[in-house]
Amino acid sequence: MAEKLALVGIGKIARDQHIPAIAGNPDWSLEAAVSRHAAVDGIDNFATLDDVLENRPDIGTVSLAIPPQPRFDYAARALKAGKHVMLEKPPGQSLAECFTLEALAREHGVTLFATWHSRYADSVPRLKAWLAERRLKRLKITWKEDVRRWHPGQEWIWEPGGMGVFDPGINALSILTEILPYPVHVSQSLLEFPENRATPIAAQLTFADPDGADMSAEFDWRQQGPQTWDIEMETDRGSAKLSMGGEWLEIDGATVIQGSNHEYANLYARMADLVRTGASDVDLSPMIHVCDAFSLGRRVTTDAFEF
Repeated sequence: MAEKLALVGIGKIARDQHIPAIAGNPDWSLEAAVSRHAAVDGIDNFATLDDVLENRPDIGTVSLAIPPQPRFDYAARALKAGKHVMLEKPPGQSLAECFTLEALAREHGVTLFATWHSRYADSVPRLKAWLAERRLKRLKITWKEDVRRWHPGQEWIWEPGGMGVFDPGINALSILTEILPYPVHVSQSLLEFPENRATPIAAQLTFADPDGADMSAEFDWRQQGPQTWDIEMETDRGSAKLSMGGEWLEIDGATVIQGSNHEYANLYARMADLVRTGASDVDLSPMIHVCDAFSLGRRVTTDAFEF
Protein backbone atom coordinates (compact mmCIF):
# COMPACT_ATOMS: atom_id res chain seq x y z
CA MET A 1 0.00 0.00 0.00
CA ALA A 2 1.26 3.45 -0.88
CA GLU A 3 2.54 5.64 1.94
CA LYS A 4 0.34 8.71 2.47
CA LEU A 5 2.20 12.00 2.18
CA ALA A 6 1.56 15.69 2.83
CA LEU A 7 3.52 18.28 0.84
CA VAL A 8 4.18 21.58 2.60
CA GLY A 9 4.83 24.55 0.33
CA ILE A 10 3.25 24.71 -3.13
CA GLY A 11 5.66 26.97 -4.97
CA LYS A 12 7.80 26.64 -8.07
CA ILE A 13 9.97 23.74 -6.84
CA ALA A 14 6.92 21.82 -5.61
CA ARG A 15 5.08 22.11 -8.93
CA ASP A 16 8.14 21.60 -11.12
CA GLN A 17 9.72 18.71 -9.22
CA HIS A 18 8.01 17.35 -6.10
CA ILE A 19 4.49 16.80 -7.38
CA PRO A 20 5.53 15.04 -10.63
CA ALA A 21 8.02 12.86 -8.74
CA ILE A 22 5.41 11.80 -6.18
CA ALA A 23 2.83 11.10 -8.90
CA GLY A 24 5.32 8.89 -10.74
CA ASN A 25 6.15 6.69 -7.74
CA PRO A 26 3.64 3.99 -6.70
CA ASP A 27 5.14 3.95 -3.19
CA TRP A 28 3.59 7.37 -2.51
CA SER A 29 0.11 8.83 -2.42
CA LEU A 30 -0.10 12.62 -2.22
CA GLU A 31 -3.00 13.16 0.14
CA ALA A 32 -2.66 16.75 1.33
CA ALA A 33 -1.01 20.07 0.51
CA VAL A 34 -0.17 22.91 2.88
CA SER A 35 -0.07 26.48 1.61
CA ARG A 36 -1.58 29.83 2.52
CA HIS A 37 -1.85 30.95 -1.10
CA ALA A 38 -1.98 27.89 -3.37
CA ALA A 39 -3.76 24.55 -3.74
CA VAL A 40 -3.37 21.21 -5.51
CA ASP A 41 -6.39 19.83 -7.31
CA GLY A 42 -7.88 16.53 -6.20
CA ILE A 43 -6.46 16.33 -2.68
CA ASP A 44 -7.05 17.94 0.72
CA ASN A 45 -5.64 21.45 1.01
CA PHE A 46 -4.82 23.08 4.34
CA ALA A 47 -3.51 26.45 5.44
CA THR A 48 -1.21 25.08 8.16
CA LEU A 49 0.65 21.91 9.06
CA ASP A 50 -1.27 21.80 12.34
CA ASP A 51 -4.46 21.44 10.30
CA VAL A 52 -3.00 18.36 8.62
CA LEU A 53 -1.87 16.82 11.89
CA GLU A 54 -5.32 17.38 13.39
CA ASN A 55 -7.50 16.39 10.44
CA ARG A 56 -5.41 13.75 8.66
CA PRO A 57 -3.71 11.62 11.34
CA ASP A 58 -3.51 8.81 8.77
CA ILE A 59 -0.83 10.67 6.83
CA GLY A 60 2.54 9.29 7.89
CA THR A 61 5.05 11.39 5.93
CA VAL A 62 5.58 15.12 5.53
CA SER A 63 7.74 16.60 2.75
CA LEU A 64 8.85 20.19 3.29
CA ALA A 65 9.34 22.27 0.12
CA ILE A 66 9.51 25.62 1.90
CA PRO A 67 12.37 28.12 2.42
CA PRO A 68 14.97 27.22 5.06
CA GLN A 69 14.07 29.99 7.51
CA PRO A 70 10.72 28.53 8.72
CA ARG A 71 11.60 24.89 8.00
CA PHE A 72 12.85 23.96 11.48
CA ASP A 73 9.55 24.72 13.20
CA TYR A 74 7.57 22.71 10.63
CA ALA A 75 9.96 19.76 10.77
CA ALA A 76 10.09 19.71 14.56
CA ARG A 77 6.28 19.69 14.84
CA ALA A 78 5.99 16.86 12.34
CA LEU A 79 8.69 14.76 13.99
CA LYS A 80 7.17 15.24 17.44
CA ALA A 81 3.85 14.08 15.99
CA GLY A 82 5.51 10.85 14.88
CA LYS A 83 5.70 11.68 11.17
CA HIS A 84 8.54 10.85 8.81
CA VAL A 85 10.05 14.04 7.38
CA MET A 86 11.75 14.82 4.08
CA LEU A 87 13.66 18.12 3.93
CA GLU A 88 14.29 20.13 0.77
CA LYS A 89 17.86 21.37 0.52
CA PRO A 90 19.47 23.00 2.40
CA PRO A 91 18.11 21.07 5.40
CA GLY A 92 17.98 24.18 7.59
CA GLN A 93 19.31 27.67 8.04
CA SER A 94 21.92 26.53 10.58
CA LEU A 95 23.79 23.38 11.56
CA ALA A 96 22.37 23.54 15.08
CA GLU A 97 18.84 23.26 13.68
CA CYS A 98 19.82 20.20 11.66
CA PHE A 99 21.46 18.47 14.62
CA THR A 100 18.34 19.11 16.71
CA LEU A 101 16.06 17.63 14.04
CA GLU A 102 18.31 14.58 13.74
CA ALA A 103 18.02 14.02 17.50
CA LEU A 104 14.23 14.47 17.39
CA ALA A 105 13.92 11.84 14.67
CA ARG A 106 15.90 9.35 16.76
CA GLU A 107 13.87 10.19 19.87
CA HIS A 108 10.54 9.60 18.13
CA GLY A 109 11.63 6.63 16.05
CA VAL A 110 10.87 8.14 12.64
CA THR A 111 12.76 8.75 9.41
CA LEU A 112 14.46 12.05 8.61
CA PHE A 113 15.89 12.56 5.11
CA ALA A 114 18.01 15.65 4.44
CA THR A 115 17.89 15.60 0.65
CA TRP A 116 20.61 16.70 -1.76
CA HIS A 117 18.95 16.38 -5.14
CA SER A 118 22.07 16.99 -7.22
CA ARG A 119 23.70 13.87 -5.77
CA TYR A 120 20.96 11.89 -7.51
CA ALA A 121 21.75 13.25 -10.97
CA ASP A 122 22.40 10.62 -13.63
CA SER A 123 26.18 10.96 -13.94
CA VAL A 124 27.21 11.32 -10.29
CA PRO A 125 27.53 7.58 -9.44
CA ARG A 126 29.68 6.92 -12.53
CA LEU A 127 31.98 9.84 -11.78
CA LYS A 128 32.34 8.76 -8.14
CA ALA A 129 33.39 5.26 -9.21
CA TRP A 130 35.81 6.63 -11.82
CA LEU A 131 37.47 9.00 -9.35
CA ALA A 132 37.83 6.32 -6.66
CA GLU A 133 40.49 4.60 -8.78
CA ARG A 134 42.55 7.73 -9.47
CA ARG A 135 44.54 10.42 -7.70
CA LEU A 136 43.04 13.86 -8.04
CA LYS A 137 45.35 16.65 -9.17
CA ARG A 138 42.95 19.52 -9.89
CA LEU A 139 39.22 20.17 -9.44
CA LYS A 140 37.30 23.29 -10.45
CA ILE A 141 33.61 23.98 -9.77
CA THR A 142 31.93 26.64 -11.93
CA TRP A 143 28.30 27.16 -10.90
CA LYS A 144 26.81 30.28 -12.51
CA GLU A 145 23.14 30.97 -13.11
CA ASP A 146 20.57 33.75 -13.36
CA VAL A 147 18.79 34.25 -10.04
CA ARG A 148 15.95 36.08 -11.78
CA ARG A 149 15.18 33.02 -13.87
CA TRP A 150 15.28 30.39 -11.12
CA HIS A 151 14.01 32.35 -8.11
CA PRO A 152 11.51 34.89 -9.47
CA GLY A 153 10.21 37.08 -6.69
CA GLN A 154 11.64 34.91 -3.91
CA GLU A 155 12.92 37.55 -1.53
CA TRP A 156 13.69 35.00 1.22
CA ILE A 157 16.96 34.06 -0.51
CA TRP A 158 18.32 37.54 0.20
CA GLU A 159 17.43 37.44 3.91
CA PRO A 160 19.57 35.95 6.72
CA GLY A 161 19.25 32.17 6.54
CA GLY A 162 18.49 32.25 2.82
CA MET A 163 22.18 31.70 1.91
CA GLY A 164 22.14 33.78 -1.28
CA VAL A 165 24.25 32.24 -4.03
CA PHE A 166 24.91 29.21 -1.83
CA ASP A 167 21.30 28.16 -2.38
CA PRO A 168 22.36 26.81 -5.80
CA GLY A 169 26.04 26.54 -4.85
CA ILE A 170 25.30 23.97 -2.18
CA ASN A 171 24.17 21.66 -4.99
CA ALA A 172 27.71 21.63 -6.33
CA LEU A 173 29.06 21.10 -2.81
CA SER A 174 26.71 18.16 -2.35
CA ILE A 175 28.18 16.54 -5.48
CA LEU A 176 31.72 17.34 -4.33
CA THR A 177 31.23 15.69 -0.94
CA GLU A 178 29.62 12.67 -2.63
CA ILE A 179 32.27 11.94 -5.24
CA LEU A 180 35.46 12.61 -3.26
CA PRO A 181 36.93 9.52 -1.59
CA TYR A 182 38.08 11.61 1.40
CA PRO A 183 36.99 14.84 3.13
CA VAL A 184 38.35 18.29 2.32
CA HIS A 185 37.70 21.65 3.94
CA VAL A 186 37.35 25.28 2.91
CA SER A 187 40.59 27.19 3.48
CA GLN A 188 39.74 30.55 1.86
CA SER A 189 36.52 32.31 0.88
CA LEU A 190 35.69 35.54 -0.92
CA LEU A 191 32.05 36.64 -0.71
CA GLU A 192 30.45 39.41 -2.79
CA PHE A 193 27.48 41.10 -1.10
CA PRO A 194 25.36 43.63 -3.01
CA GLU A 195 25.10 46.79 -0.92
CA ASN A 196 21.34 46.29 -0.58
CA ARG A 197 21.34 42.55 0.24
CA ALA A 198 22.05 40.48 3.36
CA THR A 199 23.34 37.39 1.52
CA PRO A 200 26.05 37.01 -1.15
CA ILE A 201 25.45 37.11 -4.88
CA ALA A 202 28.81 35.52 -5.71
CA ALA A 203 31.51 33.52 -3.96
CA GLN A 204 34.96 32.06 -4.60
CA LEU A 205 36.20 29.18 -2.46
CA THR A 206 39.53 27.43 -2.11
CA PHE A 207 39.72 23.98 -0.52
CA ALA A 208 42.53 22.30 1.39
CA ASP A 209 43.05 18.80 -0.01
CA PRO A 210 45.07 16.37 2.16
CA ASP A 211 46.67 14.91 -0.99
CA GLY A 212 47.62 18.32 -2.33
CA ALA A 213 45.15 18.68 -5.20
CA ASP A 214 44.32 22.19 -6.43
CA MET A 215 40.61 22.61 -5.62
CA SER A 216 38.40 25.67 -6.02
CA ALA A 217 34.82 26.74 -6.64
CA GLU A 218 33.24 29.80 -8.23
CA PHE A 219 29.57 30.63 -7.72
CA ASP A 220 27.73 33.55 -9.33
CA TRP A 221 24.06 34.48 -9.54
CA ARG A 222 24.41 37.12 -12.26
CA GLN A 223 24.92 34.85 -15.27
CA GLN A 224 22.70 35.61 -18.25
CA GLY A 225 22.27 33.50 -21.35
CA PRO A 226 23.47 29.88 -21.09
CA GLN A 227 23.70 28.64 -17.52
CA THR A 228 26.81 26.91 -16.19
CA TRP A 229 26.81 24.00 -13.73
CA ASP A 230 30.19 22.30 -14.28
CA ILE A 231 32.76 20.36 -12.29
CA GLU A 232 36.04 19.75 -14.11
CA MET A 233 38.89 17.60 -12.83
CA GLU A 234 42.28 16.29 -13.76
CA THR A 235 43.74 13.12 -12.28
CA ASP A 236 46.88 11.03 -12.65
CA ARG A 237 44.98 8.97 -15.23
CA GLY A 238 42.81 11.23 -17.30
CA SER A 239 40.31 14.04 -16.98
CA ALA A 240 36.56 14.33 -16.48
CA LYS A 241 33.89 17.00 -16.75
CA LEU A 242 30.48 16.89 -15.11
CA SER A 243 28.02 19.36 -16.66
CA MET A 244 24.33 20.27 -16.69
CA GLY A 245 24.36 19.97 -12.91
CA GLY A 246 25.30 16.30 -13.06
CA GLU A 247 23.26 15.06 -15.99
CA TRP A 248 26.15 14.88 -18.48
CA LEU A 249 29.60 13.33 -18.06
CA GLU A 250 32.66 13.53 -20.29
CA ILE A 251 35.77 11.43 -19.65
CA ASP A 252 38.95 12.31 -21.53
CA GLY A 253 36.91 14.53 -23.85
CA ALA A 254 34.38 11.86 -24.85
CA THR A 255 30.74 11.96 -23.74
CA VAL A 256 29.93 8.81 -21.75
CA ILE A 257 26.58 9.84 -20.21
CA GLN A 258 24.08 12.32 -21.59
CA GLY A 259 21.30 11.91 -19.07
CA SER A 260 18.20 13.83 -18.14
CA ASN A 261 16.56 15.11 -14.99
CA HIS A 262 15.61 12.22 -12.70
CA GLU A 263 16.82 13.78 -9.45
CA TYR A 264 13.56 14.19 -7.56
CA ALA A 265 12.21 10.85 -8.73
CA ASN A 266 15.34 9.31 -7.25
CA LEU A 267 14.91 11.29 -4.03
CA TYR A 268 11.41 9.95 -3.45
CA ALA A 269 12.57 6.42 -4.24
CA ARG A 270 15.29 6.84 -1.61
CA MET A 271 12.78 8.22 0.91
CA ALA A 272 10.52 5.20 0.37
CA ASP A 273 13.46 2.87 1.10
CA LEU A 274 14.35 4.78 4.26
CA VAL A 275 10.79 4.62 5.59
CA ARG A 276 10.55 0.89 4.82
CA THR A 277 13.77 0.13 6.66
CA GLY A 278 13.26 2.55 9.54
CA ALA A 279 16.46 4.47 8.71
CA SER A 280 17.42 8.14 8.36
CA ASP A 281 19.84 9.92 6.03
CA VAL A 282 21.17 13.21 7.38
CA ASP A 283 24.53 14.02 5.79
CA LEU A 284 25.45 17.60 6.64
CA SER A 285 28.84 17.80 4.92
CA PRO A 286 27.66 20.21 2.16
CA MET A 287 26.18 22.48 4.84
CA ILE A 288 29.49 22.46 6.74
CA HIS A 289 31.28 23.86 3.68
CA VAL A 290 28.75 26.70 3.41
CA CYS A 291 29.05 27.56 7.10
CA ASP A 292 32.85 27.54 6.83
CA ALA A 293 32.65 29.77 3.75
CA PHE A 294 30.75 32.35 5.78
CA SER A 295 33.04 31.95 8.79
CA LEU A 296 36.24 32.34 6.75
CA GLY A 297 34.83 34.70 4.15
CA ARG A 298 36.45 37.97 3.22
CA ARG A 299 33.50 40.20 2.40
CA VAL A 300 33.46 42.73 -0.43
CA THR A 301 30.55 45.03 -1.29
CA THR A 302 29.27 45.28 -4.84
CA ASP A 303 26.67 47.46 -6.55
CA ALA A 304 23.06 47.18 -5.45
CA PHE A 305 21.15 44.33 -7.06
CA GLU A 306 17.50 44.81 -7.92
CA PHE A 307 15.56 41.59 -8.04
